[in-house]
Amino acid sequence: MKKFKFIEKDYEGHVTLDVMSKADNFNKWMFETINTYCSGAILEIGSGIGNISKYFIENNTKITLSDVRDNYIDNLKINYKFKNILKLDLVHPFFDSIYHDLFDTFDSIFALNVVEHIENDIQAIENCKKLLKKNGNLIILVPAYQFLYNKFDLELQHYRRYNSSDLKKCFLVNGFKIIDSKYFNFFGIFGWFFSGYLQKNKTIPSNQLYIFDKLVPFFKLIDKIMFNRIGLSIIVVGKK
Repeated sequence: MKKFKFIEKDYEGHVTLDVMSKADNFNKWMFETINTYCSGAILEIGSGIGNISKYFIENNTKITLSDVRDNYIDNLKINYKFKNILKLDLVHPFFDSIYHDLFDTFDSIFALNVVEHIENDIQAIENCKKLLKKNGNLIILVPAYQFLYNKFDLELQHYRRYNSSDLKKCFLVNGFKIIDSKYFNFFGIFGWFFSGYLQKNKTIPSNQLYIFDKLVPFFKLIDKIMFNRIGLSIIVVGKK
């Protein structure tokens, strides 16, 4: 397995987030998909530049944002003038001592496109559990299907892509009860393959994303017709 060195100034990641920030239809679709599992005191892990965070903030949700990178944290503070922001490293070697005051704090925790960046994903899920209250929900979204691993994944420092059983295993070994599991964004598979594998792009082209975003209502319908059995991403929800 390839080892990635942590980079504070994550150029490809930041460019990708900037491009994605303009995909309002897609971001709202993702928000609506996970929001149904979120209630009470919520923690977002890996908030980035706030592409999904903004919808929770606009809804006056009791949410705490977090990221491992200082530049993203600074960006969130400037753009959203939001005070509930933490620097959080899910696999910090001294996690228990540094974040002990946050244990049993949150009713819901979600991490979207985060866990695939972490080599020890089981430990990451374990540490999420420590932050949850009893009966709290953990919502994890990661990229699906290892055969789709391409230039995008490599540049974004993804250790792996998942199928449903892979991600469920991370929950089950940590004592979670699985309450939902589904794939998300079927048509995204074709765009990811075309742009990342055939064109070998390092980041998502803005013109391609613009077209994709306009077609999101159609893609949402296709996901429903297919009962979320196939998709570019996999979502698993577990209860502590």
